[in-house]
This record gives sequence, structure tokens and C-alpha cells, in this order.
Amino acid sequence: MGWLGPSPISAVIAMLSSLFPLIYGLIFIVLLWQAFRVMGRGFSAAGKPLVAENVDRTGRLTIHPELLDGEGRLTEEDLLTVRFGGDSEPPNPTSKPGE
Repeated sequence: MGWLGPSPISAVIAMLSSLFPLIYGLIFIVLLWQAFRVMGRGFSAAGKPLVAENVDRTGRLTIHPELLDGEGRLTEEDLLTVRFGGDSEPPNPTSKPGE
């Protein structure tokens, strides 16, 4: 058998090693373009007034969802409360210790 030249595997490796910088550069350009798009959206959003968050909620009552029963009414069940040792407020006279 004579010399047939470079093996097919080494030719594939040589081709991939020459394509790697091109693929790397293309991915870098695409990611850089996306980063500038996202930053541009952020800068344009920063200049716009926020309509939804400018609503003044002073004096409005907010009920935590876990205090509502299945029909959306306030629950009548006794609720578990926890008091911590450094609490400066006096305990509620209707509460019983240990419950």
C-alpha cells in the first residue's frame, strides 16, 4: 500500500478548526447585537412614565389572598399567630398563651 495522503479524519479536523473562529465570531456578533437591543429597550422604557405604578394606594385596604375562603369571603377560622421574644407590643388580651 502506498501513501494516499491525509486521512479523512484529519481533513475533517482541519476543516472544523478553520471554521471554529468563524462560528465563534458569528455567535459573538449575534449575542452583542441582542445585548444592544435589550439595553435599548431598557433605555427607552426608562424615559416613559409608568402608568400602572403611579396609582396612589394610600388609605386603600388590601386583603391577603390566604385570608379568603373558597368563595372569596374573609375566613371565619381561627388563625395561628406567632410572637417573638423581642416584640415590644403587649399581647392581645383575647389571645391565650400556648394556642
